[in-house]
Amino acid sequence: MNKKLAAALSGGSVLLMALSGCSGDDSDSKVNDWAKKVCDQVQPQLTKIANANTSIQQATSDSSKPADVQKTDAAAFQSISDAYKALGAAVDGAGAPPVDDGEKTQKEAVSELNATSKAYAGLKSDVDDLDTKDQAKFADGLKGVADDLDKLSASGDEALQKLQSGDVGAAMAKQPGCQRPKTSAPAESGSGGSAADPSADTSS
Repeated sequence: MNKKLAAALSGGSVLLMALSGCSGDDSDSKVNDWAKKVCDQVQPQLTKIANANTSIQQATSDSSKPADVQKTDAAAFQSISDAYKALGAAVDGAGAPPVDDGEKTQKEAVSELNATSKAYAGLKSDVDDLDTKDQAKFADGLKGVADDLDKLSASGDEALQKLQSGDVGAAMAKQPGCQRPKTSAPAESGSGGSAADPSADTSS
């Protein structure tokens, strides 16, 4: 019942996680300093999102009670919402990266992260409103939430992709704080794929 939701979440987690596969030449020291300022605050948020993903995956059993699934999923979405808000604050607080159009790139990325935070808060509200007394209605409602998550995962990555391109992206990729955190998440969900590919493994 919750497997489609877990697959959608693992496919659409923070785009910043995709940085772990990047590498680049040594960038200007100012760019490296900016990347460190951001990435030092990123790691706790990536871990928070990964843990939320894991909690949803662990609630995928068909024998799980709707009320338990609701509680787990709502808490996970709230945690992800908080994480995205913190990521937006981290990018905002670091100032504009020292590259061409840095200020514009930064502002667009912050706006995108904040919008994503609000979207996950909306998903949390949707889960809270599900009818846990009727198993069939709950399953249908959960499917709707997963579909909304798919749409969220597939949209609005342009500014973050731009932020993570060129010298800034190469500098961020080298920072330990921007690496994909290690979790005990089940491998079967497809969470090992690129976070930038939300279409992967969304079938239940």
